Amino acid sequence: MKNTTLGEPGFTLIELLIVVVIIGILASIAIPKFTAVRERAYLSAVKADLRNLANLQDVYYNEHYVYSTNATDLDFTGTEGVALTLSEGTNQGWSASASHAGLAAESCAIFHGNATPVTPATVESTVQCTR
Repeated sequence: MKNTTLGEPGFTLIELLIVVVIIGILASIAIPKFTAVRERAYLSAVKADLRNLANLQDVYYNEHYVYSTNATDLDFTGTEGVALTLSEGTNQGWSASASHAGLAAESCAIFHGNATPVTPATVESTVQCTR
């Protein structure tokens, strides 16, 4: 690795280009893996928010004998990036859906009691997602 034109030791342009290509190949392998892990984390946050909402709805019902459609009434604090929609809340049941800004077309939903199910929820009191 001696540069014969200048007389000083160092790396040649070819050696530097090979290193850059290797780093590029490694990055092209790692970035998709990181993206998949991040999407799973977003989906987990959506599911956790819906489960927390279900617990808060139970507490609210025990105090007021009706379910709420207002997250503030439930004292619900969601995860950053998660958009939660309470669709229905009566004394017979409730339904809600949620999605994350980082997920393109993924969403989750839950319903309880006689509330109208929100897509993709089909089983009562179970968080279900499109994926």
